[in-house]
Amino acid sequence: MRERRVLLTGAGGIGGVNFVRSLRLAENHYNERFFIVGTDFNTYYIELPEVDLRFRAPRHTSADFIPTLIKLATSNKLEFLHPHPSPEAKVVSENREKFEELGVTLYLPRPEDIMPDKFHVYRKLSSAGVNVPKTIHVKLVDDVDAAFAELGKPLWIRAMKGAGGRLSLKVNSPEEAKMWIKLNVVQGRARQDEFIIQEYLPGRDLAFDSLWFKGELITSYLRERLEYPFKHISLSGLTGTPSVARILRDENVSRIAISAVKALNPSPHGFYSVDLKEGADGLPKVTEVDGKWHTTAPLWGYAFAKAYNKPSYNIAYTYLRLGYGEGVSEALPKTDLFLEEHYLIRQMDSGVVLKSKERSYRVV
Repeated sequence: MRERRVLLTGAGGIGGVNFVRSLRLAENHYNERFFIVGTDFNTYYIELPEVDLRFRAPRHTSADFIPTLIKLATSNKLEFLHPHPSPEAKVVSENREKFEELGVTLYLPRPEDIMPDKFHVYRKLSSAGVNVPKTIHVKLVDDVDAAFAELGKPLWIRAMKGAGGRLSLKVNSPEEAKMWIKLNVVQGRARQDEFIIQEYLPGRDLAFDSLWFKGELITSYLRERLEYPFKHISLSGLTGTPSVARILRDENVSRIAISAVKALNPSPHGFYSVDLKEGADGLPKVTEVDGKWHTTAPLWGYAFAKAYNKPSYNIAYTYLRLGYGEGVSEALPKTDLFLEEHYLIRQMDSGVVLKSKERSYRVV
């Protein structure tokens, strides 16, 4: 039986746990064996993933982060490194030569594609003709007044960096926006010049996940976020990863998302995600594109592969095969990998359900 030896960082996070879960399912589907070494900074969460060895690693900002991964890869004869959280993926991508010299394979976007600041993304996409929300960089307090004068109200204010709707808020007046900036500056979460303010988009909240190899789109899927966990305790109503989402098929939205990825990098390589919101007119606009995995991407693949006993749905395993240089195990659609009108329903301590009109599948 083939054994693949994998190092996974951020293994205790939601995405990391589901990435491991996907590989364990692939063991059964493909008669393979994975020896997985998992790391996580969190003392408690590292206990969650079903890995063979687990280690508490330094933060990605520590000078010891990369040396720790190198030591683990060397001492355990690991072949492939998958850093799941975006901050860790960016640091690893910046140091890729150190791992490649050891014979450790990476399948990552270039570092500048991972966690790019949102104003940079806005300018790149806008110049490429991709539909984006009107956006103003708040460098000075007066920029807030100018934004409301130009864009009207309400508006959407957010931090230029970070995931999960970081420091996002719907604001109805310049006073609200200024107070929001001041609060976050005073409490040390951001500097004044780290905010952007955008036109408010009240329509559907859409997400596009795509896997690329040396500029070629391998496969992708589109979904709509419907509910967020604990939204009642968040000022914006957004808390990062959704608790309920459904698969959509919309050729126009997928086309826009693909163009957004290509605008960020004409030859994308690795996993790229795109966030879109619809305006009051129903037209989708790209709010973010990033060389990262959305949190639920491995879980969608796991859920469909398990519910339908169809291994090719397992997008984490497809990613791994491509990273190993083996190509895909069977032909995959460029878009619409998953069946439409399927809902992924998840909540803390309640398991995960994949639901269609015909039936429900409890997959976790």
